[in-house]
Amino acid sequence: MGIADVTRDAVLRTLAEYDDRGGEAFLATYGFKPARSYFLLHGGRRYDSKAVVGVAHRHVDGAALSSGDFSGGAATVVPVLTRLGFEVEKPSAAAAPADSTVVTRLLVSPSFGSAESRRHWEDTLAQPVPFADSRYAGALTDDQLSRLMKYHPDGAARFWGATSGHDTKMAEVSTGDVVLFTGKNHVRAIGEIGAIFRNRSFADLMWPPNPGGESWHTVYSLRQFEPAEIPYATLSGLLGYKSNFQYPGQLVLSGERARAGIDGLLITTRTALEDAGAMEPPSTVRELPVERQHTRSTTVERPAAQMLFNRDESALVIEFCATLTDTTVNRFSSAAGICDIFLNGPDGCELVEAKSRVARSYVREALAQLLDYARYAPVAVDRLAALFPQPLEPKERRLLHHYGIDIIHRAAPGVFERFPAPERSREQMRGMWESRELRHV
Repeated sequence: MGIADVTRDAVLRTLAEYDDRGGEAFLATYGFKPARSYFLLHGGRRYDSKAVVGVAHRHVDGAALSSGDFSGGAATVVPVLTRLGFEVEKPSAAAAPADSTVVTRLLVSPSFGSAESRRHWEDTLAQPVPFADSRYAGALTDDQLSRLMKYHPDGAARFWGATSGHDTKMAEVSTGDVVLFTGKNHVRAIGEIGAIFRNRSFADLMWPPNPGGESWHTVYSLRQFEPAEIPYATLSGLLGYKSNFQYPGQLVLSGERARAGIDGLLITTRTALEDAGAMEPPSTVRELPVERQHTRSTTVERPAAQMLFNRDESALVIEFCATLTDTTVNRFSSAAGICDIFLNGPDGCELVEAKSRVARSYVREALAQLLDYARYAPVAVDRLAALFPQPLEPKERRLLHHYGIDIIHRAAPGVFERFPAPERSREQMRGMWESRELRHV
């Protein structure tokens, strides 16, 4: 049996369970990720369509389907639900990405302006919080602790949150979304959300409210966290705001505006890499001692290090993209990772990899990444190029040109020079870039 056998009654029983458990616990229980594009609408609420259909299967066959048992989306889950008389919310054309990259949400969170927020920063962003210690673990539900251990197997994590006044904004935020921590006219740090839940008692342990003040309500951990120094003017240029916009309050952006900020800053989340198959997702927590006064333990291995944000490369890409005209700028994700720039302009499709240094190790890294990404491009590429902040030595130029790769370097502020690869080398390599037999191997 499969999802085609799911009945309307099975879906309704599943929705009741979803309401009873709560969305986050429901997804965690059955191993599904939050929906990004298609939502089942019922009784004024939105539900994760793929998860609902997979779990509903157990009411007709005795066993729920796992996320890996079937694909979700317009060709599978949507027809099943509409046939059963349910309404499904579909992504608008304006919000849909031009390629297969999943667009995450982008939060802009004031966190370094007032004395109180700077104190919170020092307590839970500047250093990890040992949430598995009895002082904190006693305030967490078993489900919340399990999810935290999944993303932070050493029992410590950086945390941030929001008051209840932001509940509506925060309701759709999920693992893998990006947070820009702001203050004093700059983005001060960039983070990737891990576990997110509501727990005022746990929040009060980390951020005791001032007398008469308001407790924080939503709490989220950070899978990755890296300092930054990005002027508001730069961020506003990416997001389409006025250059003097001051970001006075919490923002939760989605669609093209979120995509513009994340791609423009070259942010690469661990969650996006996992979704694309470029990185193994965290293992399931398999061991948690029952007694709550003991420190929790887990058999999950610490994930490999991953750079969330490279300040120098991001600045270089922003400056370079500002010089382009009549060109669409995108990125795409794949089992090889997430490329820096994928251009579609008057000269065709071009894949560009940016590097912050010109040493040979950086040149070789750009070469390997370009050749790897090219076979996963959503359409065949016409050119490959490596972008650098200054000219290369002749030896490094010859290396890239041998493989048909153009070289672009910054000659002056806002000025870039291109050194095209010999046409013969490019033509020899293009056969490999365009080969459908070799792509996705």
